[in-house]
Amino acid sequence: MKIGVISDTHGLLRPEALAALQGCERIIHAGDIGKPEILQQLAAIAPLHVVRGNNDLAAPWAEHIADHLRFDIEGWKILLVHDIADVPALLDASTRVVITGHSHKPCIEWRGERLFVNPGSAGPRRFKLPVTLAVVEVEKGGIEPELVSLVE
Repeated sequence: MKIGVISDTHGLLRPEALAALQGCERIIHAGDIGKPEILQQLAAIAPLHVVRGNNDLAAPWAEHIADHLRFDIEGWKILLVHDIADVPALLDASTRVVITGHSHKPCIEWRGERLFVNPGSAGPRRFKLPVTLAVVEVEKGGIEPELVSLVE
């Protein structure tokens, strides 16, 4: 199953991001969405798992969006939360994948048997950080994450 992981769009959903997410069976947005139209565009591609980020907290349209989610894809127990600083309080032994955003710094890292994914920022460029998202191939027996650069 092909999963798209995006974060920190801050109101900007680039055409390159939309193209990279085509063919995904699910999309995960790790917060700092920016405006509801972003979610509408993503939902037109695939079902969504979404958390709100610190920049979404005051937005009335985002009040119903959770601060964190736990869900399962192909037997992989996933924790989705915007800020990695919140992970220790939410982590449990069954969690196999942790997805965060917030830092705008893309990172794919195995820590023991647990995979940590931060897709970076797909929205406006911040400082000299790359503009990225992640695509993750998930099967019952394995998981293959890959960062996708959106802008040179």
